Amino acid sequence: MSTIPTRTPRRTPSRTPTRRLEPGRVGDPATRHDGVPKVTGEFAYSSDLHAAGMLWGKTVRSPHAHARVVEIDTSEARRLPGVHAVLTHEDVPGQKNYGLEFADQPVLASDRVRYFGEAVALVAAEEPEQARRAAAAVRVVYEPLEPVTEMERALEQEPLHPDRPTMSHGYRDDPRPNVVRTMVIRHGDPEAEGEVSVAGVYEIGIQDQAFLGPESGLAVPDGEGGVDVYVATQWLHVDRDQVAPCLGLPPEMVRIHLSGVGGAFGGREDLSMQIHGALLALRTGRPVKIVYNRQESFVGHIHRHPARIWCEHRATRAGKLVNVRIRILLDGGAYASSSTAVTSNAASFALGPYAVENALIESTCVYTNNPPCGAMRGFGAVQTCFAGEAQLDKLATKLGIDPVELRLLNALAPGDRLPTGQQIEGSLPVAEVIRCAAALPLPQAESLPREAIRLPGGAGNTTRGEGVQRGIGFAVGFKNICYSEGFDDSTAARVILRADGSAEINCAAAEVGQGVSDVILQVARTELGTDDVVLAPPETASVASAGSASASRMTWMAAGAVQLACRAALEERKRAGGDEVDVERIYRHARTTPLDPETGQITGDRAHVAFAVAAMRVVVEVDVELGLTRVVWIGTAQDVGKAVNPLAVAGQIEGGTAQGLGLALMEEIQTRDGLITNASFTDYLIPTTLDMPPVESVLVEDPEPGAPYGAKGVGEPPTVVSTAAIVSALRDATGRELARVPVRPDDIVGL
Repeated sequence: MSTIPTRTPRRTPSRTPTRRLEPGRVGDPATRHDGVPKVTGEFAYSSDLHAAGMLWGKTVRSPHAHARVVEIDTSEARRLPGVHAVLTHEDVPGQKNYGLEFADQPVLASDRVRYFGEAVALVAAEEPEQARRAAAAVRVVYEPLEPVTEMERALEQEPLHPDRPTMSHGYRDDPRPNVVRTMVIRHGDPEAEGEVSVAGVYEIGIQDQAFLGPESGLAVPDGEGGVDVYVATQWLHVDRDQVAPCLGLPPEMVRIHLSGVGGAFGGREDLSMQIHGALLALRTGRPVKIVYNRQESFVGHIHRHPARIWCEHRATRAGKLVNVRIRILLDGGAYASSSTAVTSNAASFALGPYAVENALIESTCVYTNNPPCGAMRGFGAVQTCFAGEAQLDKLATKLGIDPVELRLLNALAPGDRLPTGQQIEGSLPVAEVIRCAAALPLPQAESLPREAIRLPGGAGNTTRGEGVQRGIGFAVGFKNICYSEGFDDSTAARVILRADGSAEINCAAAEVGQGVSDVILQVARTELGTDDVVLAPPETASVASAGSASASRMTWMAAGAVQLACRAALEERKRAGGDEVDVERIYRHARTTPLDPETGQITGDRAHVAFAVAAMRVVVEVDVELGLTRVVWIGTAQDVGKAVNPLAVAGQIEGGTAQGLGLALMEEIQTRDGLITNASFTDYLIPTTLDMPPVESVLVEDPEPGAPYGAKGVGEPPTVVSTAAIVSALRDATGRELARVPVRPDDIVGL
């Protein structure tokens, strides 16, 4: 086995050079700067990285969902040709645990594994096949334990985390075992009666982010005890702050660099290869590259929380909501990740964008031995929007009221209060968004016979459309923008303004495909009055944190930081007499405060800084005899504040809608006793271009006071609302309740 050299020259992996981009200012429909290289195959993703002399890393993973680790024998693996390192938990030099919000997850399992695919050991070898063989040669003796897999039973079974890592953090005390967080919101009189009521139980399966670029990265030792990690991630500085303690290093000796990201959607907020690659690189003294295969990717990141939701909506005969009672149960899987925030979001947005004077909302997330769950586009709000909008449709049917009119009757407006007691003070044009979506003209029904590709089931259909029925659905959803409940949400930007008028922008905002790099450059060009602007590669060493590319916050926060830094740079250059200036500024939005742990009520002016709403109208065709579906058309209106780049906004709406369509009709991770049984794109289906209908979008621009340029994030609302809207249309076509997603053919034909 090779030893660590006393000094190794610092090696930098090859990557895409900084490009000078095409001009575009705030409000222009600017073309994506990375669009052409991605389409032509020139774009360098993290899996394309290479460094001279690099080794290949491989992770040994648990085949059990729950087991005691009795013994780990690495002797055979160490003797294999080309192997340079085999590491276990004993080789972690610093803190043994890490976590996005709570350090409850071991770097490498020691005494117990808590989910299928948990990392147990690491190997590094000269070639990928040598690393694979070495990983297979690591002998781990397990004592299988009964897995905790049912959400409700988890509240009674032996605790998976007896130390209760998420307790005593200002949350409501819940003595039941395996509780990650419980949140209760009491609003008005939770016992208030209505003249009519509807009730239902709704379920949401486990959805995967299904990004096309599996987890990958390259760790490069600097020869001085530190390490550079080049990785596809969503939050560079929090990655660093988790990695450094586990390596036993100060933060400045761990530098995280953003590499090309092949999709994220929340799945890259948690660590994947970062600590493992760094451990191997520091042990061997050589760069180490790790690339997950697709099966490994399914266990190498978190997923959307599955949920079971009990609802009762009480109303007057005129349709005015009087009282809503909701109980939400979420499965967080083996570790906390961001489950506490998802628990809160699910509760906070459970009523939808409607004014309701009385409510009782209970939201609980539990630990299980199922795959870990965390952030995914629209987290928490997707689950409750599906349930809540189904309830609104059910109420409209019972009252004989048009579903759109029922929603307009109850629509939130500025000045109204949320069930948390927070008053809506900014922009939230719910009624306008509903009207705009409802006004979009529906496509004419296509006559029969027609090409099979234009029938439910596509080219594989066995009918000529005899059993096809058309349905029209409608749904509304909303969600918070930026971080909430007292989180110190900030983004830094650094501007180097040169004497010749050119500028370089440094910001650690993660470009994960959402277009924030273009937003940064549009803002800089607007503020500096020049097109001669370049964006430096994001990294932790050159600028302070930008926060995560999540919570629909990055456009707002990065625009605010760059705007602030540009204006400061111009002022500084005036004082400097035109010489080069280098200015860094940190932007923060209006302060938020936590919710009361016992009542769920605000403890200050606000728990959320802002909100965005979307409404969607959907046309489907359903072959009711075969259970096959086709989404024909989607029309949507969305509250975007101010569209910094209208072209990118339309793209975000289409992408978010596609993920909601996937959850509605096909996407679900299947598990058996905690083991994933469909960890491939052969068995885990995602929408293709043949599944996606035309999406007609109306952008409602009602600027958000206090936001830079009035802009709001746009990435999550389409996903929040699209699943609910599509299933609403399926109900209209079939007359069935369809209380679970994804909807299966058997659910439609009633087998």
